[in-house]
This record gives sequence, structure tokens and C-alpha cells, in this order.
Amino acid sequence: MRITSLLKPEAVKIGGVASDKADAIAKLVKLMETQGNVVDVDAYTEAVHARESFGSTALGEGIAIPHAKTAAVSAPGLAAMTLPEGVDYDAPDGLPTTLMFLIAAPDTKADVHLEVLSRLSMLLMDPEFCDSLRAAKTPEEFLAVIDAAEDAKLAAENAKAAEAATADAAGYDLVAITACPTGIAHTYMAAEALENKAKEMGLRIKVETQGSAGAKNVLTAEDIAGAKGVIIAADKNIELSRFDGKPLYSCPVSRGINEPEVLIDEVMEGRAPIHHNAGGAAAPAATSDGESTWHKIYKHLMNGVSHMLPFVIGGGILTAIAFLVDQPGLGTSAYGSSIPAAALFKTIGGEAFGLMLPILAGYIASSIADRPGLAPGFVGGLFAKAGYDFAYLGTLDATTLVSGGFIAALFAGFAAGYLTLGIERACDKLPSSLEGIKPMLIYPVLGTLAIGVVMLALNPVFAAINTALNGFLAGLGTSNIVVLGLVLGGMMSVDMGGPFNKAAYVFGTAALDPSSGLGTTGQVIMASVMVGGMVPPLVIALSTTFFKNRWTKQDRNAGLVNYIMGLSFISEGAIPFAAADPGHVLPSCIIGSAIAGGLSAAFGCTSPAPHGGAWVAAVIGNPAMWIVACLVGAVVGCLILSFWKKPLDASESGLEK
Repeated sequence: MRITSLLKPEAVKIGGVASDKADAIAKLVKLMETQGNVVDVDAYTEAVHARESFGSTALGEGIAIPHAKTAAVSAPGLAAMTLPEGVDYDAPDGLPTTLMFLIAAPDTKADVHLEVLSRLSMLLMDPEFCDSLRAAKTPEEFLAVIDAAEDAKLAAENAKAAEAATADAAGYDLVAITACPTGIAHTYMAAEALENKAKEMGLRIKVETQGSAGAKNVLTAEDIAGAKGVIIAADKNIELSRFDGKPLYSCPVSRGINEPEVLIDEVMEGRAPIHHNAGGAAAPAATSDGESTWHKIYKHLMNGVSHMLPFVIGGGILTAIAFLVDQPGLGTSAYGSSIPAAALFKTIGGEAFGLMLPILAGYIASSIADRPGLAPGFVGGLFAKAGYDFAYLGTLDATTLVSGGFIAALFAGFAAGYLTLGIERACDKLPSSLEGIKPMLIYPVLGTLAIGVVMLALNPVFAAINTALNGFLAGLGTSNIVVLGLVLGGMMSVDMGGPFNKAAYVFGTAALDPSSGLGTTGQVIMASVMVGGMVPPLVIALSTTFFKNRWTKQDRNAGLVNYIMGLSFISEGAIPFAAADPGHVLPSCIIGSAIAGGLSAAFGCTSPAPHGGAWVAAVIGNPAMWIVACLVGAVVGCLILSFWKKPLDASESGLEK
């Protein structure tokens, strides 16, 4: 299959103009639509923006290849645009982007189409090819340039295959793996750059590509054994156990594209560190070049939170259903389990919810120390939840225990992870004959013992903090709880799924835990958090519906979906709009969410469910006023956004004058 079979003349724009990155993506998506291979334009656009959140797909030298692999695409396709005046696309070299290709790939098993897309990516590594595309006067001329270059590329690939057979017999100077999150473009461009630079330097290299089409050119044990070192240019986790004892340099895939010579020199000149397995598990491929300490901590925290949420949501909603079912027990101390049906939901939900803290701590620890950190992390989380201390060992009286709660579990996760890393480093000095028993015996025994002792010593401190915090919250007057609801509601809109959003949400879910001692106050907090998270998509939906001349036709179509996302408590529905116009969208949504959260608290609304949005309104305390709070916040945010945002020209909005 040829590249031009995926790129039609109507999907090529010569001499395009874009005001910014979001505008460029929007125009490329419209070109892609002409091919009829995108079944859900809004979902596809969101997937493209989500890929950009990993890092700009601009490569430098005036080239960008935005792309997404998603179920919103029915068949692979390409769209292209030249931009003579350029657009700021956050390129690594700071130069404007003048040539763009948009890739759409279906979320299905790999097929021949992905090989075609990878071939295009590699062609774009040739400056002369790119210059010829920029110089094209018509879409037909643009496609002819691609056809000619592809003919030459296919011939070169055949010759390369013959050379590879010879190289396999002679061995390789170094080996490499390239991979990116979507595995469509950057994976193969990095491989091409490394291969070309190695050939130029007179070196033999074999590069394994781990793309959407699966692993290609797979490294054998013989390839690895004969190589002087390994380069990992990847933005996702790579299994590194096969490289134990080899010099290994790991970096983001973008460096494989832009700095192949630097990476090769790191290995060939002996500067790459020796890789030692940590329990034989997969290790993260990309290093933390330039990554702040806070960002590392945030990634570990989000690993714990993302694994914890299914337990919180599943357990929380089942518990909420128990209260909904148990109308006979209403007003009694047995409310929620006074009848068998309610007891069924409450027992299952309670057990699932009870795993929240151990899961959080366990997966924070495993993010830090990989698989060896998992057992110590779980144990640390259990100790945090139970509140075990040294005084308990003398009496074994569980009634004296006070849980350290969420704060203790956070500490346990990080402490277990870093303690396990320290144990692994210390064990590096042991004889190689003990290598096999480290992950199965030494790491779990020493790691679990260490975190157990640490938590026994520190749990009283966390228990005191937790008790003081809960007492403060439980004792808040009406005015103060309103302020808290306002702050938490606003935080849900600050970054819509980012650190502020997650901090507010985790605080709300932790307040529901029976061990928190907050009781009804915890449910008031959760109601404010949930209503605050529902507002941003509703702000967008209302504005695109009632203020049509502020939005393009594509925006208005996307706005309809936000009604469902808002009612479902999915704040991320507003992200594409916030990314395109953060100056107007974010402040409007933050104000609307803050008002909704404050009103919910002022009305005394409660939510025993940690998720579900409007669909769990039946278990919300004072549901009518909770819905009023949501609507007021959404309407206020809509009005601020719509009157602040300037009307578009008829040509932009697609509306008649």
C-alpha cells in the first residue's frame, strides 16, 4: 500500500494559515473529515490534544506530526497542510512550524496501514523532501513529491534488508529500542535517525521499534550480547531485564530524533551507566532529564490515585445504593444494612472501599521501586488505615488504635518505595549467586519489615494530625463549611483532571471513609466536590447552545456532548475548549464551579457516593437544592464566558449574518 492511498487531494491544504496550535489542529481535523474515516470528530480531536499533552509533536525544522490512535477513527488516514507564514507549535528548536501532517489511526490490531504511516514519518527526516513539499503549488504536485520519494525509500529498504542480513552475521556495535505512547510516528522517526547517524559514523546498529504494529526488528540475545551498549529512546515503559549488565542510556523518544549522535556517543564513549535489574520487572524507559522533583512526586502520586479510584468509585457507589435500597432502616442506627438486600450492597461496597488506602500506598511504592515496592507499600497502607503503633504491641487492644488516614497512607507509599530502593541498592553488593532470591525473598522480607517498623513509630503522629483535622472539619460552622465547599468546587476546574482537580477529589473521597470520623460533614464535602466537577462541561454546553455566534460549528457540535459529560461528572469534557482558549474558559469555569460548591455546602447537600454525577441524585441528601447549585454555577459560568468571549465573524462561526 502506498502513502498516497491514505492521503487524498481534498485532504491537502496548500498555503494554509493558523493563528495558534489549537487552530492548526482544528483545520487539519476538518481536512481529515473529508475522507470519511472519522466517526466521532469531537472524540478524535480530544485524542489529538491528549497526545499533545505528552509533549509537542513538533519535531523542529518546521515539521509537526500530530496524531492519535482511537476508536473514533474507522480507517487510517492522513491530512496535510503547508503554512508559509508558520505557526507556533511548541517546537523544540523554537522555530515556527510550516509543514504539518495529521495522522488518524483506528484503535485496532496492527495492520499494513501503520507500516505506511511509519514510512511517511521516516521520509520526513529528509530536509530536501520536506522542502519539496513546501514548494508544491497544488495538492496534486504535493502528492507527486510523496510518490517519488516513496519509490526511492522502498528501493533503499530492500537494499537495507540485504545489508542487515550481513550485519546479523557480523554482529552490532550497539542496539536500541524506540517507542512512543501511540507508536505511530515518533517511534519510527527515532529509529531512522539513529540508523542513519550510526551509518554515517561507521557503526553497526540494530533498532527494535515498539510501535502500534507491534515489536519489529526484535533484538535477539545474540544481538544484545555482542553489542557494546544499549540506547532506549522511549516515552513509555520498556521491559529492560534482557539488558542486565549492559551499558544502557535511556532518554525520551524526541532525543532519538533530534540528538542521535549524542546518544550514540554516550554509549560508545563509555558514559552510559551499567543497567542492573530490579526484581526483573519492567522499568521506565524515559529518564528524568530536566524533570522537576515535584513532577516526579506527582507522577508517583497519580499512579497510586489512578489505581485507587476503581475501588473508591465501585465501593462508594455500591454503598450509596445500599442506603437507597434501605428505606425501612431510614432514621435508625442500622440504616444501610437493616434488610438483606441493603446489607449485600453495603458489605461488598464497604470491603471494596476499605481497600482504598492500601491500594493507594501500594501503587505509589511500586511507581517508585517497581514490583519490589508493591508488598511493602500495601503493608504500609494497611498499617496507616489500622493505626498500629508500638503501644498496641504491648496490649493488643484494637480499641485504642486511631487511623492515620489518608495522610498516613500517602507517607507510607512514598516511604515504602524509597526504602525498597535503598534495600535494592544495598543488595547490589551481594554475590551474583544470590541474584535469583532477591526479588522473591530479600526484597519483600526486608521491605515489609522496614515499612512496618517505620509506621509503628510514626502512626501516632499521623493519628494526631488526622484527629485534629477531622475535629476541625467536623466543628466547622455553616459559614466556614461554605467557604470550604467554594474552595474545593473551584479547585475542580483549575486544571480539570490535573493536580488541583485530583487533590480536591481525593480529599473528598477520603472524607467519606468511615474511619475519618467526619460523618455527615464528609458527605457535605463530597457533594461540593462532585458538583464543582460537573460544572465545567455544562458551562461549555450551555454557552455553545445559547451563544452560538461565540463558537465555530465544530465547537457547537462538540458542546452537545458536554451535557452528558457534565451530568456524568466528567470534568475532562471541557479540556479541548480550555486548551484552545484558556484565558476565557478557565476563569469562567472556576468561578462557576466555586459558586456551585459553595451553594451545595450552604444548602447542606450530602453525597455518600464518590462519583456518578446526576445519575446518583437519588442518594444525594437534599437533591433538589444540589441540582439548583449545579445549575446556578453552570449558568453563571456560561454568562461570564459568553459575554467575555468576542463574537466570531459569520465566516468563522458558520452562521448567517
